[in-house]
Amino acid sequence: MKVLFIGGTGNISSACSELSIGRGMDLYHINRGKSAGIHNVEGAKTIIADIRNFNETKKAIEGQHFDAVVDFIAFEPEHIQNDIKLFTGKTDQFVFISSASAYQTPPEKLPVTEETPLENPIWEYSQNKIACESLLKDEHKRNGFPYTIIRPSHTYSKTLIPMEGGYTVLHRMLKGLPVVVHGDGTSIWTLTHHKDFAVGLVGLLGNKDAINEAFHITSDEWLSWNSIFTIMAAELGVTPHLVHVPSDLIARYDKRIGDSLLGDKAHSMIFDNAKIRKFVPDFNPQISFRQGAKEIVKWYKENTINKEPDEHINNFMDKIIQDLREAKFLKSL
Repeated sequence: MKVLFIGGTGNISSACSELSIGRGMDLYHINRGKSAGIHNVEGAKTIIADIRNFNETKKAIEGQHFDAVVDFIAFEPEHIQNDIKLFTGKTDQFVFISSASAYQTPPEKLPVTEETPLENPIWEYSQNKIACESLLKDEHKRNGFPYTIIRPSHTYSKTLIPMEGGYTVLHRMLKGLPVVVHGDGTSIWTLTHHKDFAVGLVGLLGNKDAINEAFHITSDEWLSWNSIFTIMAAELGVTPHLVHVPSDLIARYDKRIGDSLLGDKAHSMIFDNAKIRKFVPDFNPQISFRQGAKEIVKWYKENTINKEPDEHINNFMDKIIQDLREAKFLKSL
């Protein structure tokens, strides 16, 4: 099977690349030919082109046809419009990596299924993903464009720390400094290891029954945010000092973080994975977050423990915690 990944060396796509190659697929990456950094993948063939440059990419893929094309880095409607023009007639299956944050937020009921409405009134990122999905559905109705939509939730790897603030949170924990947790920390969240996710996605490639279908691919392990922070701290060998802050208050201090909380992480999200299991019977997430946390901490200690903390995150946490202690925020409520 001849497969093209737009992207291919990122957090999610690197695991999908490795699994595809391991299963004997003829895998191509399209990118600008720059360093893959920490997610280098061996065995993929590289097509040098900037996917945002239509003419350059069109020339680079001239004469090529792919059994499946997966776009991991389309975030806005114009990216999908570009893809449709580039790959119409050049692939039997176009796979768009959307986002589970596109589902109704907050959800009216749990678990979330693929039939849950797509509606996120808060986060522009999610709204753009919804618009991308709509373009693909419309193009299928008009011209039969063979799309498949994938909606990952919070997918992590050893290099991606699944907490707002990333490695700086680990730095603070090691130093005994308090870290900010949104809400009261009891909302339920789903974290998925990128290798588990890859089994679901790669299993859909070349599956004609997956055309004109959407799937989320997530773990079945549900954890509170307090548990997520506590598990990470335990792997570091420390007791965390968690400071719980309402998400809407966090948004006043940092809009980017606030949007990702109010538009996604502040709400409990549990997923029904029956559909992906039906289409990909070998999809069976095996990696618990406790295992994943061990990988993260090992990589952190070997790579970023001596890196300077992110100044913005440090200042953000210090400021909001100090203001809470002084109760200054009460004046504006």
